[in-house]
Amino acid sequence: MSQRKISLAMDEFYHIYNRGNSKQVIFKDLADYNRFQALLYVANGTNACSFRSAQRADIYDFDRGDQLVHIGAYCLMPNHFHILLTPAVEEGIQLFMQKLATSYSMYFNKRYERTGGLFEGRFKSQHVDSDEYLKYLFSYVHLNPAKLIFPEWKDTKSIYTDKIKEYVSKFEYSSLRDYLQAVAREEVIILNKDKFPEYFTTPDSWINELETWLEYDNITLDLGPA
Repeated sequence: MSQRKISLAMDEFYHIYNRGNSKQVIFKDLADYNRFQALLYVANGTNACSFRSAQRADIYDFDRGDQLVHIGAYCLMPNHFHILLTPAVEEGIQLFMQKLATSYSMYFNKRYERTGGLFEGRFKSQHVDSDEYLKYLFSYVHLNPAKLIFPEWKDTKSIYTDKIKEYVSKFEYSSLRDYLQAVAREEVIILNKDKFPEYFTTPDSWINELETWLEYDNITLDLGPA
């Protein structure tokens, strides 16, 4: 097995992402999105995770044990996902991603009566080596859903600023809602906000940051896997 080129060290931040094998869709309906989103919580622990008897309403009461990683942001797209995180324990990222990918692949293969690998190899990781880059990634991750309504939005993003802001702010399968909503939704438990710098202290400051990337056509925002 090939060795990972980037060492996933304690007290460092990482952008983790992967997509379906051959760019195949990995979330076919809301049930798939809900399962993976719940696994972001359930798989993030030292205890074994099983969905055999658990119902969606009970998932976030699951005793997962000690956390493996701290998650600051995430976004699920039809054929890929993004997670911004930092390890909580040594080898925490590797253990979390193994549990997450294995659990979701078993669920997906059983549901759709398929075999073989679901993801495009091992997860990809980018080390966040500066405060500026970490701040940028919060916008990078949360603006991904813009591609679902305007596939070519990056070329003319200033034209669609208001519509994009509205869409990404309401997108269910992203952590942005957990930073914008005054009343916390159930999924907020996935995040460990206190483990990340508090760049944006109010919903308005979050929106202002997104606008920075949306209103200036000379800024290039590469949103990763397609």
